[in-house]
Amino acid sequence: MKRVRQTDKAENPVLQKLQRTKKQKTSYCSTSHPYALVDWGTLPHHVILHIFQFLPLVDRARASSVCRRWNEVFHIPDLWRKFEFELSQPATSYLKSTHPDLIQQIIKKHANHLQYVSFKVDSSTESAEAACDILSQLVNCSIKTLGLISTAKPSFMDIAKAHFVSALTVVFVNSKSLSSIKIEDTPVDDPSLKVLVANNSDTLKLLKMSSCPHVSPAGILCVADQCHGLRELALNYYLLSDELLLALSSEKHVNLEHLRIDVVSENPGQVEFHTIKKQSWDALVKHSPKVNIVMYFFLYEEEFDPFFREETPVTHLYFGRAVSKSMLGRIGLNCPRLIELVVCANGLQPLDDELICIAERCKNLTAMGLGECEVTCRGFIEFVKMCGGRLTQLSVMEEVLIPDGDCNLDQIHSEVSKHLGRMWFPDMMPTW
Repeated sequence: MKRVRQTDKAENPVLQKLQRTKKQKTSYCSTSHPYALVDWGTLPHHVILHIFQFLPLVDRARASSVCRRWNEVFHIPDLWRKFEFELSQPATSYLKSTHPDLIQQIIKKHANHLQYVSFKVDSSTESAEAACDILSQLVNCSIKTLGLISTAKPSFMDIAKAHFVSALTVVFVNSKSLSSIKIEDTPVDDPSLKVLVANNSDTLKLLKMSSCPHVSPAGILCVADQCHGLRELALNYYLLSDELLLALSSEKHVNLEHLRIDVVSENPGQVEFHTIKKQSWDALVKHSPKVNIVMYFFLYEEEFDPFFREETPVTHLYFGRAVSKSMLGRIGLNCPRLIELVVCANGLQPLDDELICIAERCKNLTAMGLGECEVTCRGFIEFVKMCGGRLTQLSVMEEVLIPDGDCNLDQIHSEVSKHLGRMWFPDMMPTW
């Protein structure tokens, strides 16, 4: 009986067709599928390297155990030129953290390959101290860029100053080719800046060090005097001086491209702000005519008196707290290079006249942001009309616009869009 059944199957044309179809599908899958015949262990080094560059460190380490070839690529120097150490405490932070074993492997095998290094730490003292411990071990490296990023204060400011300075000095002494340094909100001091200058004066191009209370005006002046290739500088206003601007304007110094100044006051009346002479600003702009001068203000209204009483070549202005009408009026009169203005708060007095003055006098203005302040619809349309299509960014909260007899909120959309030459709507929430 079995032989008969097998013969029946063999002669059954339907079964034969099904078997042929099955064989064709199997053959197609085994030869035509794009990944079916790939031997991942024989991929060229440059292809594996390109893949590894898109993987997080943990995934990269796991992939290195696939085969010997992948492990070889894992240790190629090009893969370790740029690295970010993520340091956080699992009990208090949601941030990822680089595994300690991987950190030690990097220090032992790849420290001399590191060139672009950053540290991202949470607000804990333990994480900041761990970053210092790593820095102090980078003795056989030639780092070009260094960034210390605190995701939340206080972090580096809570550790012992001597510990931080000692660790940072190790990098300053051993690298000798630093071009970019971001060490904001840290206890860096004047002596450590002198070490930086002594070893990296020919290569330093960018220095960001806002909120570094242990640095004096003399310390930052030392950097400007010696680092003639410096193109970008960020600092607090108390470090800004006439001498610093003149040093940045010397014939030996390259053209400065970006100067950021943070003007901050935690408590009203505690800080007395000095005035920078117009001649010093003029010297800087004459030497570096394309320099962007960016100022962030976090002051109380009564503290604005020393600013913008004379012509100031600021290009970008950001007010994080309330600013008075008279201050905005001064900006219109004395900031002819202004490109961007953001006012987060003002009060309940319409700013029509101040905005029209700014539109009339600040011919380079291309971006405006208005938050908790008031402008009549008629005044706002007049401002936009005067600026015309040069306003590439216009972010204004809907509640800023006050209806008047000439125009209401329903009409302002079409009027402003017409003068801008593109579709425009007021914002429902701040975008800056």
